[in-house]
Amino acid sequence: MDFCSFNRIFASMKRTDIIPHPLVALIPVVVLIVFLAVVISLFGSESLSGGSQIALLMGMAVCVSVSMAFYRVKWKTFEQQIKATLGEVSITLLILLCVGMLSGSWMISGIVPTLIYYGVQIMSPQFFLVSACVICALVSLLSGSSWTTIATIGVALLGISHALGISEAWTAGAIISGAYFGDKMSPLSDTTILASSTTGTDLFVHIRYMMLTTTPTFLITLAIFFVAGLGNGNGAELQINQYTEGLSRTFNISLWTLLVPLLTGILIAKRVPSLIVLFASSVMAGIVALILQPHVLTEIGGGLVRALAITYYGATAVDSGNTSLNELISTGGMAGMLNTIWLILCAMCFGASMVASRMIESITQVIIHWVRNRVSLVSSTVGTGIFLNITTGDQFISIVLNADMYKEVYREQGYESRLLSRSCEDSATVTSVLIPWNTCGMTQSTVLGVPTLTYLPYCFFNIISPFMSIFIAALGWRIFRKPYQET
Repeated sequence: MDFCSFNRIFASMKRTDIIPHPLVALIPVVVLIVFLAVVISLFGSESLSGGSQIALLMGMAVCVSVSMAFYRVKWKTFEQQIKATLGEVSITLLILLCVGMLSGSWMISGIVPTLIYYGVQIMSPQFFLVSACVICALVSLLSGSSWTTIATIGVALLGISHALGISEAWTAGAIISGAYFGDKMSPLSDTTILASSTTGTDLFVHIRYMMLTTTPTFLITLAIFFVAGLGNGNGAELQINQYTEGLSRTFNISLWTLLVPLLTGILIAKRVPSLIVLFASSVMAGIVALILQPHVLTEIGGGLVRALAITYYGATAVDSGNTSLNELISTGGMAGMLNTIWLILCAMCFGASMVASRMIESITQVIIHWVRNRVSLVSSTVGTGIFLNITTGDQFISIVLNADMYKEVYREQGYESRLLSRSCEDSATVTSVLIPWNTCGMTQSTVLGVPTLTYLPYCFFNIISPFMSIFIAALGWRIFRKPYQET
């Protein structure tokens, strides 16, 4: 680009009736990426403890500064958008705190140790990955929540993988792949309902149409985990024995503890909201801990009730006599979620500033401009969904913005709304967990204790889904057009 072009860009920046030039809109994104790269190189896995939050705030500062200085956007506009955005994720933050309560109480009460104890003796190393993926898919399909699935059965499966000597990265990939398949296809899922409602598509029409892309993607995913699992040998007998002995020595291993998962499943089947399910399950687990694991609470110290309170809100460590097992059964409680909540707040502020400044709108308009046919339309929708996940840090915001931006384009080109709703889910829903500063990526890496960039290469369902959406569009399979009519 020549000097005159830049002059035109910055001349336009003095006007208040247009959105920012796309090159200007990219400045905060570039700043964010550069800062994140520096932070990750300096702090590695510790970047979530503060460095990434600073990077997001710096990106926000650049966005606000440019908008206020050159486009005369008032601070009040940013303030209102930030308030609205944080209001939208307030329930998410409460869910995160309840997940912290759940992880601590399910561990100390003996629920997760019991699942691990019996699981390592039942599950075969060769079929573990594919089994973990299927189990999480079924639980998530029934519950409609990938977060609940990963925080409960996912944590137990990760513990089993440690005992079986299976890579935690592969295991996390299988857990997340299955959980997001079920979340995407469940009529109880928030994202599924959101994608269908914002595009004006009937919920079950949307779900049936997603099967055209989701079913082959899931089958490919299962095939990969099946083949990969065949390489897992049976040489982990000693480690399994050490884990089972350590667990039985530390906890009162009892099938009675499994009443809590059973009652939790009943609440899920009754379509009780996730926040209530997580809180109620934590309370039930606390009661079980008082009855069956008083010796564990005594080890935590300060009396049974005080120890239980610590289990809910603080870090706990129990000595099993096995160092690797000690790491597995240690928990962070609600306090362990605070870095994640801090990061979510910063990500939401960055996303809100990009929306308020209309910089996101500027970038997506460029993408829409190049839409020429069916494949480019779906590709643009998928690409925009991923881009919004990166810039806004939240899958719900990404779905809504993506649907709003393309709704009229799909209508003008004569495509059914179900194609748009499917394209949104094939991108915004499934890729959110692959981005370290997205609410989903932050949450799942915290809950599983596996960094996002570590499990990312093994989340095959999440990686393949966007490409499958474009591939099916290229084939034109069950994609119909109708003449555009003014309304």
